[in-house]
Parts: sequence; structure tokens; C-alpha cells
Amino acid sequence: MLSNLKVIELASVLAGPDVGMFFAEMGAEVIKVENKLLNGDVTRKWKSANENKDATVSAYFSSVNWNKQYLALNLKEKNDRKTVYDLIKTADVVITNFKPGDDVKLEMDYDTLKKYNPSIIYGEINGYGADSKRAAYDVVLQAETGFMSINGNLSSGPIKMPIALIDVLAAHQLKEGLLLALLKKEKSGKGSLVEVSLYDAAVSSLKNQATNWLMNQFVPQPMGSLHPNIAPYGETYETKDGKLLVLAIGTDKHFEMLLNVIGANELLENEKYASNQLRVINRSLLDKDLAPFFEQRTKDELMPQFLSLNIPVGAINNIQEVFEHESAQQLISEEVIDGVNTKRVKTAVFKISD
Repeated sequence: MLSNLKVIELASVLAGPDVGMFFAEMGAEVIKVENKLLNGDVTRKWKSANENKDATVSAYFSSVNWNKQYLALNLKEKNDRKTVYDLIKTADVVITNFKPGDDVKLEMDYDTLKKYNPSIIYGEINGYGADSKRAAYDVVLQAETGFMSINGNLSSGPIKMPIALIDVLAAHQLKEGLLLALLKKEKSGKGSLVEVSLYDAAVSSLKNQATNWLMNQFVPQPMGSLHPNIAPYGETYETKDGKLLVLAIGTDKHFEMLLNVIGANELLENEKYASNQLRVINRSLLDKDLAPFFEQRTKDELMPQFLSLNIPVGAINNIQEVFEHESAQQLISEEVIDGVNTKRVKTAVFKISD
């Protein structure tokens, strides 16, 4: 789809390389420039306990570095900078996530690169905005933008998301900006500077949690999987065979259908559960009332009924169970990188049809 596009990736770790991989999946030529003094992207060495310690790539690195060309350079050296400049002359997009000020020191900033290619599109991910010199780390951003304060539960205390969520959100923002810049270039022939900060990407993703404060001055508290505006939504129940199911009941009709399946129709007569708002107010009591009905049935008895009636209930799967499912297997790609057989999940999963 983008086979005529040439992308130079001057980025490392997760957010920037994730954007580069998106373009690689779309058919673009993506050349990843790595720091030869550090033996490449630092994530090559971010290995879990059971990985081959001598391999040149890690599972982490593999997750966002599919189908790229790899070029080891030292951008502090004039000849290596010239190599990048020569690539820029025929490139369409540059992706960067330099530490504050390093782009200028290394002469890899937008103003410098557009001298070699005035129509270049320069995508930059920074931490707290272009004017901030502060280095950014995902867990710190999750803390400062409120995510940790609403994750976990009252007994666990604040907890980070188990992926670098802010990096992923910023990557999506930059992809969107670059695609718009490419559209602009198609029409005008002009290049662009596209900037995204991790901070802005995080705050903009707070969505309803943000408006609960902005409109009602309600400070969201950690609720585990629960939803502040819907009940039962996020509540989990253990079945007779020890499996866990999670509910996402957003309408009175679904609530009625749920009670019918689990044999709890008597709860319909309880005025405390007559509307969603009342169920939110009385959710602790509702939770206790629902639990015994799930304990009487197995997962395999309940889930087929929920699915056939389109009642929003799901089984809580571990990662192994996720990738044993046929639907998830279709999203897996394999590639040999530096002699290592790697697997990763596709980043572009949308479908476009005529």
C-alpha cells in the first residue's frame, strides 16, 4: 500500500520504532539507524529470564522492529552523519525520539534535515513538549498523568499498566499526524514537522475519566476493573470449575438477560437494581448477590448462552490462552532477524476494502 515510501527511523525503544513498524507493515522501505557504540537499540538487550543471553535480539526488540533494514552508525562522526544525510535526500519520512537537545547536537533536527530534503516529513516524539528538557519514562508518565492513580484497587495502591501504554498511545498519535502530513504533501508538495509529546498523548487518552473531573469535579479512585459509570461492569465472578468471567452489562435489557441465564430473576424485583445508576450506587451489594449464582455453573455451561444472546460477558484468558485461539494466531508474524527466529503481533490490524 505504501511501497513507494521511504522511511528513516532515528528512534529507539518502543514508541518511535512502533511507528516505523507500522509503515513497514504497510509496505514502506524502513531503514532503522542504530547506535553502533551501544551495539544497537538498547531493547536488543532487554531480555526476559528465559531468553538466550547470547542472541543479538530480544523478544522486546522483535515486538516493534519487523521487516526493517538495520544500519549501525555513530551520529557523532561526520562520515556517519553524511550517510544519514544521503538517505534523507531520497526519503519521505523521518521518525525520531531523541533525548532533549540531542537532535540539535547531532545535527539531526528538522531544520538541519530539511536543508537536504525540503519536502521531508519529520516525526518527533518527545516527553513533555518541545520546550522541555526533561527526559521521559513511561512509568513516570503513567504516574504524573493520573493513570496509576486510577489503576489497581484501594488495597493494592497505585499500579502501572503492564505495558508501556503511554508509548503506545503516543505512537498512535504520531502515526495519525504523519499520515495527515503525507496527505498534505501529496496536495502541496510541502514537508512538515509533526510533533507528539508523551504527556499530551497520555492526558488526551483519559477520556471519560477526565470529563468526570472536568464536568463534575469527581476525582476518580482506583476501582480495579470496575467502571465508575456502569454496573455490573468489570466485576469478575468465579464459576463452579474455577474459571473467571468478567461482566460488561451496560443496559437494563442486558441486565435482565444476564439474570435469566444465571437463574437470578428474583433480583429483578429488588428496587435497588432497577436502573443502571441505582446499580452503580449499590454495586457492592449487587456483587454479593450475583456471586452465588455463578458458583453454581461452569464456564462451559454459561459462556455458550451468553454468546448466543450477545450478552457482554467474557472469560479472563492468560496470554497463552489468548494465542492458542485461532483469531489471535492470524495476527502473528514471523521473521528471522540476525539469525534469530522471531515472532510478534502485527501493529496494523485494520482492513480496507473497495
